[in-house]
Amino acid sequence: MSRLLLRGGRVVDPALGRDGSFDVLVADGTVEEVGPRLAARGAQVLDLKGLVVCPGFIDIHTHLREPGCEDKETIATGTRAAAAGGYTAVCAMPNTDPVNDTAGITRAILEKAAAEGAVRVYPIAAITRGQQGQELAEMGELREAGCVAVSDDGRPVASARVMRRALEYAKAFGLVVIDHCEEPTLAEKACMNEGKVSTLLGLRGQPAAGEAIVVERDVLLAELTGGRIHIAHLSAAASVDAVRRGKRRGVAVTAEATPHHLFLTDEAVRESGYDTNTKMNPPLRSEADRQAVVAGLRDGTIDCIATDHAPHTVDDKKVEYDVAANGVVGLETAVALCLDRLVGAGSLELPQLVSLLSTNPARVLGLPGGTLAPGSPADVTVLDLTRKRQVDPERFESRSRNTPFGGWILKGWPAMTIVGGRVAWRDARP
Repeated sequence: MSRLLLRGGRVVDPALGRDGSFDVLVADGTVEEVGPRLAARGAQVLDLKGLVVCPGFIDIHTHLREPGCEDKETIATGTRAAAAGGYTAVCAMPNTDPVNDTAGITRAILEKAAAEGAVRVYPIAAITRGQQGQELAEMGELREAGCVAVSDDGRPVASARVMRRALEYAKAFGLVVIDHCEEPTLAEKACMNEGKVSTLLGLRGQPAAGEAIVVERDVLLAELTGGRIHIAHLSAAASVDAVRRGKRRGVAVTAEATPHHLFLTDEAVRESGYDTNTKMNPPLRSEADRQAVVAGLRDGTIDCIATDHAPHTVDDKKVEYDVAANGVVGLETAVALCLDRLVGAGSLELPQLVSLLSTNPARVLGLPGGTLAPGSPADVTVLDLTRKRQVDPERFESRSRNTPFGGWILKGWPAMTIVGGRVAWRDARP
C-alpha cells in the first residue's frame, strides 16, 4: 500500500468548512484521514508547515489542442503546465482537429491522457457536429465514452432552436451545456471591445451587449427546458446581472470568469501598443464590466474561475492585431494572479478562492474531488502564500508563450501538486 502523510499544513477545505492546521493521510490514491498529529504508520512524510493544503484545483475550461494542433500544445505539455500551475485536473474543450464530436475521438483523448498526462483530463464534447451550430452531436455516445459536458466553445450556437434542443438532449444524459455567448452579427470582424478605446485605436469593436443578449436568451431557454447551462468566460456587467436574476428564479445556471477578464480591461490594448496577447474572445471589457465580474465572484453569482487556457504559436500572434488569433495561455499564471490580486488585495478570502478553483468546479460538472473528505481522490494543491516571483513565459511548461502577464510580480504561488497520491509537480525554481 502506497501511503503519504502531509504534515502540519493549513488545510482549507470549504466543502467541509475546514480551515486549520491538520495532517492529511492518503493511501492508494485516496484520502484516508484528516486530523491533528496523525500517526505516520510507515507513510512517506512531507512537512508542509507554513504552506496551505487544498483539495486539488480543477480547470473546467482548457484548450489542450490535441489532436490536430500539436504545434500549439499537446496533452503532455498542457497537463505539465496544469500541474505547474497548481491544477490536478483539466477539462479539455472540443475545438480540436478533428473536433471532439464522436466517441472515438473522446476515447483517443482519454487514452493519450492516461499514457502521457501529468494530471487528470476530462474531455468536453461538442454540442453540434463539427461545431457548426446545426446538427446535434450524439451526446449519449459521447457521455458513455467519457465526456463530462458539451460545448461549442469558440463558436456560439446562433440558433435558439438548436440551443433549446441541445439543452433538452443534454438533460436526458445528465450533461451540462457550456455556453459561449456571442451574438455573431454584432461580433462580425470585431477584434476588441466596442467603446472609447476601440474608437481611439481605430479598431472594430464588439459591444458587451452582444454577449449579454445570448446570456439572457440561454438562461431563458434553460428555464424553459429545465436543462443545465454554464456560461463560459463571463465578461460583461449585463451578463453577470442576467445570471444573477436567473439564479434568483431557480434556473439551473452557473458561470465562470477568467483571470484576464478579472484583472485587465480594454485599456491594456492601448497601453501595450497593440500587443496581440491582449486579444481574446470575449474581448477585454471596460473597467465597469471588470468590476461587475469581480462583484459577481464575491456574491456567488459566478461559481468558478477558469483559465480558458488557449495556446498559440508565435506566428499566430505576431501579425496585425485584427487578424491575430484570439486567446492567451493561463494554466501557469491563474492561481498566482488570484492569490495576489484577489486574496492579497482583500477582494476574496482564501476559502472563497479555493471554492472557486476546486469545490465549485467539481460540483458544477459532477467531477470527483473538490474536497479532502476521507474516501475522496488524493488530489491536493499546496500553496505558498509568501512566495513572490515574476511571471517568466520562457520558463513555462506550456508549449506556447502567449500571455499578457509576462513580467508581473506576484505574491502567492503553487508549491506542490499531488495527483492520486503522487507528487506530480514540486516548485524547485529560485
